Amino acid sequence: MLSERPTPAVDDPPITEESLAMASTPDGAPSNRKLVLVAGSGRSGTSLMAGILRHMGLHVPEPEVVADHTNPKGFGEPQWVVEFHDLLLRRNNVHPGDARPSAWFDAGRAGAREWNRSDLAAWLQEQFAVSDALVVKDPRISWFLGLWRVAAVRNGASTATITMLRHPAEVVGSKNTYYGGKFGDISRLAGWTNMMLFTERATRGSARSFVRYHDLLSDWTSTVVRVGEELDLDQVRNAGTRVMQEIHEFVDPQLHRVRASWDDLNVPADLREIADETWNQLNSLVEPGDDPAQAARTYATLDELRRAYGDLYAQAEALASSSIGAAGPAYLRSTREQRVQEAEDAARRELEESSAMRRFYLRVRGFVGRVVRRIDRIGAPKAA
Repeated sequence: MLSERPTPAVDDPPITEESLAMASTPDGAPSNRKLVLVAGSGRSGTSLMAGILRHMGLHVPEPEVVADHTNPKGFGEPQWVVEFHDLLLRRNNVHPGDARPSAWFDAGRAGAREWNRSDLAAWLQEQFAVSDALVVKDPRISWFLGLWRVAAVRNGASTATITMLRHPAEVVGSKNTYYGGKFGDISRLAGWTNMMLFTERATRGSARSFVRYHDLLSDWTSTVVRVGEELDLDQVRNAGTRVMQEIHEFVDPQLHRVRASWDDLNVPADLREIADETWNQLNSLVEPGDDPAQAARTYATLDELRRAYGDLYAQAEALASSSIGAAGPAYLRSTREQRVQEAEDAARRELEESSAMRRFYLRVRGFVGRVVRRIDRIGAPKAA
């Protein structure tokens, strides 16, 4: 069961660039333990990548999220990780596809808090008892990369990140098709841009690899071999014929069910321009080459895109300030109601997860109480 921690007080010291950098602890020294994190926006092929690595011999911690019609081949997501990330996001008022640049600072608080580090490190220790090579995938994981690195270091493990790339128009189209909900083209494209720009920055300088979803579908063999070389994965190097055949059967190009282009989205031109250039620059990192000058130019462009997106979002917030102010009271009411419901759900889960002996004790105590009350009624003097 996940630890129930108090919601931080509003007067917590503000998160700073320095504290975020400290939370993003660099990878530890090389070791036999390897933690591969599969990051990137949802609907970008993260499940496919995790599934391939599992066939290669890396361990996906169990139990996993159950497959459904949105992902018939399976999610490759540990259930505990999804619940852990959801809990941290709720505590910091961030949602998985959050488009706010400031949301990275809100989520960054989680990585700076010791109880979160301890919880994750303890869970990882249990998983490394099963295997020395783990692959953990969850579209929410980008918000907490620094936290994962800290937990890995405490377990004597090195960390590597695979970031999945899919054209943003297709990501938005796929989310609209399978998720529906209150978010539309603009919000989802802004969320993709925010996620990808900050994920790139959070992984820069560490062991990482970028993979196009289309490359996995069209030629997974050469794509995964490249990833194995870049991240020094023995499981990829040593994969035999039987494993390769299993993956051939697992990779289904027919799962590329949503095809979309910019013409299919109704979004502002300036947002589309930033997202399109972000896509182009991230593609250049798939096979970056050995030219330091070119790498420096790419990083400078990505940094400028991140600043441009922040400015664009600030303008949008200023433009919508009246609507934001009007929605404030309604939001506070819904937040209070949500917290009450979460407390009731937590109490119910705690009762359901009580030991069998505890449940037996409660049933016996209830039974004895009813017997005593009945005896009292029988022995009580009758009114005249």
